[in-house]
Amino acid sequence: MPRPLLSYAAELGPSDRDPVRVAEPVERRRLGRETVLLLGVSLGASAIWSVLSIIEKLTRNVPLRSQTTAMNQSATPDRPWLDLGYQLAGILIQVVPVALAIYLLATVLRPSARVGAARFIGFDRTEPLRDLLRGVGLAALIGLPGLGFYFLAKAIGINTNVSAANLTDVWWSAPVLTLAAIGNALVEEVVMVGYLFTRWRQLAWSWPVVIGVSALIRGTYHLYQGFGGFAGNVVMGLVLGYVFARTRRVMPLVICHALLDIVAFVGYSILTSRGVTV
Repeated sequence: MPRPLLSYAAELGPSDRDPVRVAEPVERRRLGRETVLLLGVSLGASAIWSVLSIIEKLTRNVPLRSQTTAMNQSATPDRPWLDLGYQLAGILIQVVPVALAIYLLATVLRPSARVGAARFIGFDRTEPLRDLLRGVGLAALIGLPGLGFYFLAKAIGINTNVSAANLTDVWWSAPVLTLAAIGNALVEEVVMVGYLFTRWRQLAWSWPVVIGVSALIRGTYHLYQGFGGFAGNVVMGLVLGYVFARTRRVMPLVICHALLDIVAFVGYSILTSRGVTV
């Protein structure tokens, strides 16, 4: 009987860079189906809608640079109390795949293992200061060049104008935008990196293939913004994937992504409220 896939986790020392062992052939087929299904109810579905969205934009009689992609929109702007309910429900539903991913990883841990699924992918609080510093550093490394690339992509006509925050002017807009940013970070980094990297390594995929495929999927579900959004997120995926492969910790990636989206969402909201065109 083959050894449980992650039962060795409790036996590994901190110097092990890649504590993922290849699954047995029969188990690989099950894990492959599992990854497809989880993607199908989360980021894979977003990628499909994003491809359809870019096709719709390209077939308009308006160039990409003249089109606007609106994000974080009010559902019922005339009823703020109901709009708040819609926004919170949307965020909660969005992060359900995160819990599912951790649950699925935990199903291959034996009861006696001393390392849980969340800790196995570095989604825990065992290294708070180091995770914070790494996350802030990554946000600075990705954010500033990314902003420049966004304006370049718009200028050369391969991206839409991204309107990052479109909630009504209510007291809860900034907190909700912050929660939305954290929700994006959780689902993208825990599912796209922590879960899928672990599963794909169990399927005997090499690190370059794992990082490359993940980055391409990340870019694809941002295609709704335009080809600039696709390219920028592919690069971001390559960087974050490499960092995870080196550190085996997803928490710095979550911090980095959350910071980038908070600045984009809340910053955009503040600037537009003051009449600044972004």
